[in-house]
Amino acid sequence: MKNFITYRDATIDDAETIFAFIQELAEYEKLSHEVVASVDDLKRTMFGEKSYAFAVLAELEGEAVGVAICFYNYSTFQCKPGIYLEDLYVQEAHRNKGIGKGFFKYLAERAVREDCGRIQWWVLDWNEPSIEFYKKLGAVAMDEWTVFRVEGEQIKTLVETL
Repeated sequence: MKNFITYRDATIDDAETIFAFIQELAEYEKLSHEVVASVDDLKRTMFGEKSYAFAVLAELEGEAVGVAICFYNYSTFQCKPGIYLEDLYVQEAHRNKGIGKGFFKYLAERAVREDCGRIQWWVLDWNEPSIEFYKKLGAVAMDEWTVFRVEGEQIKTLVETL
């Protein structure tokens, strides 16, 4: 009998599970040292008075086995919102079972329902299994774009120097 995976929007009661997945993903990406947040931070920013993101859980027989964490962005050229996929994580024991495809179907249905112009995300350049997976979905690499970032103390420096 085939395992039945369900997808659902996460609630504040799922915060500890989501945070555990964030930590597992950071370990996989060799970025554990960059996780400086807490479960309380997640609760406040994802489920608080002002929500900045949303999460979708994949469940197998009622047990969470993966998460997609997203937020909305905006395309000025399309004048439409988009869904930015910040993190997609499936526990190693449950990979290659179609769960990732299920996440994309769930997000695509949401994008259609909400008239979003695109779904986009980043992937680490060394993560060949994910890159191949995304290409099979029909995703196109945006190689002509360079990502820039200002964070932490650099933001404060901008405030003080500009």
